Amino acid sequence: MGLLLVILGAGAAILVLAEEGTSYNLFGYTFQPNHVEMFLAGAAAAAVLLLGLWLIALGSRRSARHRRALRGARADASHRVAELESEKRRLQEKLEKEHAANQRTA
Repeated sequence: MGLLLVILGAGAAILVLAEEGTSYNLFGYTFQPNHVEMFLAGAAAAAVLLLGLWLIALGSRRSARHRRALRGARADASHRVAELESEKRRLQEKLEKEHAANQRTA
């Protein structure tokens, strides 16, 4: 949505810069705005552009926060797997010692 608004605002600015006179052709209609209308159109285009940039920045921050949380969850899972593997090795060694002790007594 943010990118769409940035493109819309930039397109409006390019339309104004591309026209040489004070009349603008848009969708088959010709507009001849006065100074106040041009100012209001420029302000609206700037507001749309800034809103688009703000939405893009907001989405980027949310994505970065999500990636950080995912990276933390992966690190926690990796740490838990390492702990479980060391516990498994410890239990296997204990079982092997008990099995060897049982075979010596039998």
